[in-house]
Amino acid sequence: MNLPASGDRARYDRATAHLDAPLAIVDLAAFDANADDLVRRAAGKPIRVASKSVRCRALLERVLARPGFAGIMSYTLAESIWLARSGFEDVLLAYPSADRTGFAELAGDPKLAAAVTVMVDDPAQLELIDGSRDGGKQEIRVCLELDTALHLLGGRIRVGARRSPLREPSRLADLARAVCARPGFRVVGLMGYEGHVAGVGDSLAGRPFRSRAIRLMQAAARKELAARRAEAVRAVRAVVPDLEFVNGGGTGSVQQTAAEDAVTEIAAGSGLYVPRLFDNYTSFRGRPAALFAQPVVRRPGVGVVTVLGGGYPASGAAGPDRLPVPYLPQGLRYDPQEGAGEVQTPLLGSPADDLLIGDRVWFRHAKAGELCERFDALHLIEGDRVSATVPTYRGEGRTFL
Repeated sequence: MNLPASGDRARYDRATAHLDAPLAIVDLAAFDANADDLVRRAAGKPIRVASKSVRCRALLERVLARPGFAGIMSYTLAESIWLARSGFEDVLLAYPSADRTGFAELAGDPKLAAAVTVMVDDPAQLELIDGSRDGGKQEIRVCLELDTALHLLGGRIRVGARRSPLREPSRLADLARAVCARPGFRVVGLMGYEGHVAGVGDSLAGRPFRSRAIRLMQAAARKELAARRAEAVRAVRAVVPDLEFVNGGGTGSVQQTAAEDAVTEIAAGSGLYVPRLFDNYTSFRGRPAALFAQPVVRRPGVGVVTVLGGGYPASGAAGPDRLPVPYLPQGLRYDPQEGAGEVQTPLLGSPADDLLIGDRVWFRHAKAGELCERFDALHLIEGDRVSATVPTYRGEGRTFL
């Protein structure tokens, strides 16, 4: 687990003393240090910021103003259009969409069509887009997605997310030809997200054998994918010589993916906030930047306090690692009979005896941007003061998923 710096708790308490909890903060010194670390690991290749891991326009603008960052990787078409209308000029939608209204808007607006690239891995998606145009004639920018999963034992074992069906380079080239043959579309990019490398920690506390197995799997996956991705890029470039970008990676694999000659840019976002799921990596160590505070409202007994709310589980396969973790003061833990509750959360441990009604417990969320679905504002901390308060997507009335 990432350990807090000496004095962090007192500093955060002082900075937010005038505010009522629950509340959420971003420590700008940590945020900027994490941004610098991502750029260092990317070794000169631009980083496209994954908006789902930030979900705050002010912080997207902040990081994109820094050298080494270029473009946004969005997660819904509605979000992509909203960001483009807000002035973001290079938005790659990382997932296929069935938003017919959004496609009609995109096809009917030249500025939007120039700013947004959509994801395609099936000819049926092209059919849906064409059927949604509603008279719009703008050319749609298309990115193709490569399946990055590692197949073992002749394909009987699959390691990796079930995303694109396009595994073989020849199939990507076939789809590229199909797009090129269809009026109103243009292939501009290729993407592959190796989540089993970028999103899986390889140093699990107290589990040395599993950690070793993960490292072996990831080494094999990186080697296999680097060769197959290079072949896929060659195959697609044979059809589309002016391919604009090849996107790969994620926070946990920035330096490895950047080392592939075929990749032109890296995707990352969670590494800016550094949620708890990114504590278990041997390749890098970030600084927790995004936290939320819950107030102590009860003292049920010795070694126990109860805070208001806190039941903010992250998406993915259910398990203890999807829960927020009590962070400050150090040494608190969940009651195994109750866990993180919807409206109240008991916390156990000797630090509870030093907490008074109204004091704060600071938590780290399991994943990055999902924290912003619980709060309408982020209080930006510089030193021991709040330098600004900015809205999250939710605070701007936007809930895209």
